[in-house]
Amino acid sequence: MIRLGVPSKGRLMEQSFDWFAQRGVRLSRMGSDREYAGRVEGAENVSLVLLSAGEIPRELQAGRIHLGVTGTDLIREKLAGWRSHVEELAPMGFGHADLILAVPACWRDCETLDDFATIARDFRAEHGFRLRIATKYHRLVRAWLSDHEVADYQLVDSQGATEGTVANLTAEAIADITSSGETLRANHLKVLDGTPILRSQATLLRSLAAGDADELGVFTARLGL
Repeated sequence: MIRLGVPSKGRLMEQSFDWFAQRGVRLSRMGSDREYAGRVEGAENVSLVLLSAGEIPRELQAGRIHLGVTGTDLIREKLAGWRSHVEELAPMGFGHADLILAVPACWRDCETLDDFATIARDFRAEHGFRLRIATKYHRLVRAWLSDHEVADYQLVDSQGATEGTVANLTAEAIADITSSGETLRANHLKVLDGTPILRSQATLLRSLAAGDADELGVFTARLGL
């Protein structure tokens, strides 16, 4: 039996259901919104497991689900050496968001990452501690800043309302996921020019730790993959 993990609520769940339906496989929740069991129609030997998007990388890594739908940002953040644990089968064309670095809009002399590196160096010299970046994407942000030789910063953990940390004086900058940028602008933040840290979207992934290769081949062929 193939275990398919799909986000358990919101737009990601609805759009995942639509994506599979377009390929002849109907997914649905069983019972109330508080229940996490699901039904699969149009494919044999497949069971639906509804999980939070953040849980799916861990379940794929452990092999407790064979296939999962989640964002590329979560896979790369939560799984060190992610290519050793999962295979990307298909980008799904929804859930688009960019992981970006944003600073206060009033920083007129900070438009690029080079500007940010200079400000971070001067900040440490003036204040005696490193400039703080609030984020929940520690692995991705640290690797990206290291690749660009930015060193004078510290990451502070933020698991919610990251855009508000600058106004609350718990950070000087943020690194977070954004789609429209409206929340950033509402909190008087701006995105640095250049390529985002990561462009993310919902992706169908296969666990390399799970078995049932023959059944998986039949099901993925049913999906046109």
